[in-house]
Amino acid sequence: MSPIDHIKTFADELTALRRDLHAHPELGFEEVRTSGIVADLLEKFGCEVHRGIGGTGVVGLLKGRTDNGRRIGLRADMDALPMDEETNLPYRSTYPGKMHACGHDGHTTMLVGAARYLAETRNFDGTAVFVFQPAEEGRGGARAMLKDGLFEKFPCDEIYGLHNQPGGHGRIKLRPGPVMAAADFFDIHIRGTGAHAAQPHGGNDPIIIATGLAQALQSIVSRNADPLKSIVLSITRIEAGTAYNVIPETAHLAGTIRTFDKEIRALAGTRMRAIAAGFAAAYGAEVKVEIHDMFSVLENAPEQAAAATAVATELLGAANVEPNAVPKMGSEDFADMAQVVPAAYVWLGSNPGPGLHNASYNFDDSIIPIGSAFLARMVESRTAA
Repeated sequence: MSPIDHIKTFADELTALRRDLHAHPELGFEEVRTSGIVADLLEKFGCEVHRGIGGTGVVGLLKGRTDNGRRIGLRADMDALPMDEETNLPYRSTYPGKMHACGHDGHTTMLVGAARYLAETRNFDGTAVFVFQPAEEGRGGARAMLKDGLFEKFPCDEIYGLHNQPGGHGRIKLRPGPVMAAADFFDIHIRGTGAHAAQPHGGNDPIIIATGLAQALQSIVSRNADPLKSIVLSITRIEAGTAYNVIPETAHLAGTIRTFDKEIRALAGTRMRAIAAGFAAAYGAEVKVEIHDMFSVLENAPEQAAAATAVATELLGAANVEPNAVPKMGSEDFADMAQVVPAAYVWLGSNPGPGLHNASYNFDDSIIPIGSAFLARMVESRTAA
């Protein structure tokens, strides 16, 4: 029986788990219920379980039929997003302002499925290391686990992860080298002088400064960066004011900068501060820039990318594997683990529908056996190497 067919024998249980997690989403470092369920299931499967790694993270260890010294890591993220769900699903989020809009409930479930399969079959040597990570959505969960000694306590020769992607059902995409961009989050705090809306000359309007600055920052992309080197600068929040007839004292801009190139990344930060300083001088206001290093570039090691391609091809056929996919400007903190241990990360296609981080997004449960089987076969394949 193939791994996919074996996992399909308990796919209904995995689907029920995924939908339960979906109905009870938890934000980064708050995954108490989720991590508790995961830990209990791993113990039920016969794993050695370690809780509280990096806050709410869980690590499970499973020994194979022999110990050849090989240790293969598999990683899934557990956190939800701070947004309201706009679906009518019977298992929709029961927590206002929290939603699994990126499929981490599905990723967690797929890794649980891989652990169960490996525990039932033991068709591998060495040790499988199951890493259930908290706080992937910009809160530094991978770095927290690393700081807590993840790979010192639980050494891995290599580690693998995946992410769902609406569209291209059952297809796996990956590439060697850079696959996802680095990301800096930024906050720009503007302080002017408040005034009556009918008497703007009596104040120094921070909204005028904010809107002009938001447009000027795009010149970094269009006029400062090498056009052959990718960069995306997005303003995602503009906040100011509390009333119709009051010019506020302050305004706030926030957003992200996505890059692959270290020099372009540094240039973006330098230019942002210079442009902000220019606006401050021109308008006689205070403009403070804060730039936060959130994600590194995610790079797939060539050997591990080739191994993942081989396993995906074995499971799904060459027609359903794209081994040289186009990199994505999105970011993923699995990148920090990949800087410590050789790694590969793949995208698994699902049925078409609303995209990731969309309030109408719904994870495709039919890909759970595929994802679980891929992760499990990485252990079987790489411990046999």
